[in-house]
Amino acid sequence: MKYLRDETDFEVTLSPLAPAVASVILLHGLGADGHDFVPIVDEIGLPDSLPVRFVFPHAPRRPVTVNNGFVMRAWYDIKSFTPTGRADISGTVESARRVADCIDRERQRGIEASRVVLAGFSQGGAVALYAGLRHPERLAGILAMSCYLPFPETLAAERSAANSDVPILLCHGRSDPVVPIAMGLEARNELQAHGYQPEWHEYPMEHSVCMAEIADVARWLRQRLQAAAEA
Repeated sequence: MKYLRDETDFEVTLSPLAPAVASVILLHGLGADGHDFVPIVDEIGLPDSLPVRFVFPHAPRRPVTVNNGFVMRAWYDIKSFTPTGRADISGTVESARRVADCIDRERQRGIEASRVVLAGFSQGGAVALYAGLRHPERLAGILAMSCYLPFPETLAAERSAANSDVPILLCHGRSDPVVPIAMGLEARNELQAHGYQPEWHEYPMEHSVCMAEIADVARWLRQRLQAAAEA
């Protein structure tokens, strides 16, 4: 499928030549930017019969404590690699609002929230889970790669009834030295404890993306987006 590419200070957008029937909002990891995952669109290879818009927002620049306060693109600050320090609540909430704004912009373009998949890698995946599980409107799905679940202790009180059974795909590398697979498994188990039924896949890789993962993501996205487009 061919796409029209548009870049602003806030995001990179790939729009299909035909009117979009659904959208994917994909959040990059710590220190990267929206350009990081643009190449995955061609690798996913959606058919021409399923025109989907891909939006890749840029995180704001902020000091990151674990990186000696170095200013980089980050969805939130990380104060320490511990359950209590791995996500800064004010930054996470701010990023969730940014996600909600992205979903609102898609609505203005004619795509309802129910036809939006929220996705992310690493820190972006953590925000996708945090924001998606709390979003008041039904989403088409949540894709979270190589990440963890921030603030699980507040999920029961803050979770959205509209997304209580939202489709979730979790992917993780078995040899991930940045976000150990134990943190991904913790996220899976926590979601299951709250009644979600996440699809889980793990791969012989580190903190990255592999071809087997892309194949699983492509299959899952086609299922979710086709179902959303036909609803």
